[in-house]
Amino acid sequence: MDMAELGRALDNVRTTVPLVHCITNYVTVNDCANALLACGGSPIMSDEPDDVEDITSICGGLVLNIGTLNQRSIEGMRVAGKRAGELGHAIVLDPVGAGASKLRTDTAAELIDTLPVTVVRGNMSEIKTIAGSAAATRGVDVNPDDAVTEDNLAASADFARSLAAKLGAVVAITGAIDIVASADRAVAIRNGVATMGKITGTGCMLTCVAAAYAVANPDDVFGATVAAIAGHGLAGEVAAARMAPADGNGSFRTYLLDAICNMSADQLMAGAKIEEL
Repeated sequence: MDMAELGRALDNVRTTVPLVHCITNYVTVNDCANALLACGGSPIMSDEPDDVEDITSICGGLVLNIGTLNQRSIEGMRVAGKRAGELGHAIVLDPVGAGASKLRTDTAAELIDTLPVTVVRGNMSEIKTIAGSAAATRGVDVNPDDAVTEDNLAASADFARSLAAKLGAVVAITGAIDIVASADRAVAIRNGVATMGKITGTGCMLTCVAAAYAVANPDDVFGATVAAIAGHGLAGEVAAARMAPADGNGSFRTYLLDAICNMSADQLMAGAKIEEL
């Protein structure tokens, strides 16, 4: 992959300051807003069904995160998603906990089946659940294990490409090794540190950042998603390198936001660890 594409994707976010409507996890909403601001975007949050159509109309992208569902937020996702689709906005779905409960699984499947989703980002368990539950994706091979490893990397990439082709969307499977796939292309990303799993919300933050990148780079959503995920992992590496002996996960959270905010195109191009699959 041309590393210059990554730098351009970041610069486009900073230049255009995309406004992203986030219907997201109550646990992580503040960090999602701060991560969007740090990367160069602008957040707005609303899940009230009577409010979301107007809010989505003034934005460029929409995040749907099912981490803390209730009937009001589900209806808000339906209304906002329909409006975003009418306007041709980027829609990024984060199926948090799909497979853990019937409500989450059914909601994720409904959103996939009824909305023109642009990017789906989740861990392998969540993505496999979508592939098995949504009408649009049934029949996709779901053999890869729940953790992407060097041993199953090729099979996981094949699965991701197949799912992306069914959805007509970019599929991002994140974990120790990240995979980003379109119908005919896949890459592995090896940025990030284990400490990112010690604070809540790093995945939710990434979904919102990925939405900003997708909005700012409409002609190359695949490359934009790669840039967002590599940059997020690289920010984690930078944050970990700042840690002093007395620092813990609270300090890491602050350092992570600092690293996202201070990330430059040159830094991203130099530090991204990407392999074409």
